[in-house]
Amino acid sequence: MKAIIYRDNGGPDVLQFVERDRPTPEPGEVRVRVAVSGVNPTDWQARSGTAHRKLFPEITPHLDGAGVIDAVGDGVDPGRIGQRVWLFMAAAGRPTGTAAEYTVVPADQAVPLPDEAGFDVGASLGVPALTAHRALTVAEDGPGRLRPGALDGKVVLAAGGAGAVGHAVIQLARWAGATVITTVSGPEKAKLAAAAGAHHTVNYREGDPAAAIRAITPDGVDIVAEVALGANLTVDLAVLRTRGTIATYANEGGHPVELNVGQNMVLNTRLQFLVLYTAGPQARAAAVEDVTAAIRDGALPVGEAHGLPLLRFPLHRTADAHRAVQAGAVGKVLVDVTP
Repeated sequence: MKAIIYRDNGGPDVLQFVERDRPTPEPGEVRVRVAVSGVNPTDWQARSGTAHRKLFPEITPHLDGAGVIDAVGDGVDPGRIGQRVWLFMAAAGRPTGTAAEYTVVPADQAVPLPDEAGFDVGASLGVPALTAHRALTVAEDGPGRLRPGALDGKVVLAAGGAGAVGHAVIQLARWAGATVITTVSGPEKAKLAAAAGAHHTVNYREGDPAAAIRAITPDGVDIVAEVALGANLTVDLAVLRTRGTIATYANEGGHPVELNVGQNMVLNTRLQFLVLYTAGPQARAAAVEDVTAAIRDGALPVGEAHGLPLLRFPLHRTADAHRAVQAGAVGKVLVDVTP
């Protein structure tokens, strides 16, 4: 089979296009013929060595993808062969990610993909959708699960709504009934966020974004899904309601985070840091169930018409796909693996 591998941490040039034997699923695993592989910032960070140390002599990258199960290991229902699936955390603590024609994953990380969704949707889920779900379900006064109506009466602020996670936050929050506000850097990204379903967009580079958000929701925001905590914390606290939650999944820009303890005490702020790897199996399983339900309802479409442009690369150009993500490409970067 054709695969992408790297043996050493470094820049995109460490990625090699090679031939490898098809992997054999072990007990409890499935083998998937990958159609589309999704690329996330976590993937290039792992490749470069900035995210965590390299665990295996040779690694096939990428956490997310979609395809068809073509073999199962002992203990897995053989009736799953031929099932369309979306994959998450494929390369988490394992050497076999989705940047290959075939990959093996634990059976519960190959999730049945509803007929309503294509492989592009499946490959765009994983890290962004599960992270978004976590951000929307950690509030003290909010739901622990998402479904239509679960966020009725709540106001969600999606920071950076044109990004992959921000896009998923908008879609899931809208599906669950929230009023969704998003901050963006300009009119083109505002169009994308509106296409994703945001009720309101605020350009954080113009005027007073906190005042603009407060004009929309005088009582404040219930949940902030934050991508750049250091840069945005002042605005977040200015618009957060009492007992509101800031759920932060990144700190883009690397700005230091300074907390005014007294201000946060008075607000009873919940500051929730999150990452999928350590969220725990129960939280991930709940997110998988709810995201799959949202797919069935047609709530998670992708493509420019739905606020998430798709940037495609063939498998042999995976290094270019990494360069695009690392450079901050707007939209979702996908690698087409097999027809």
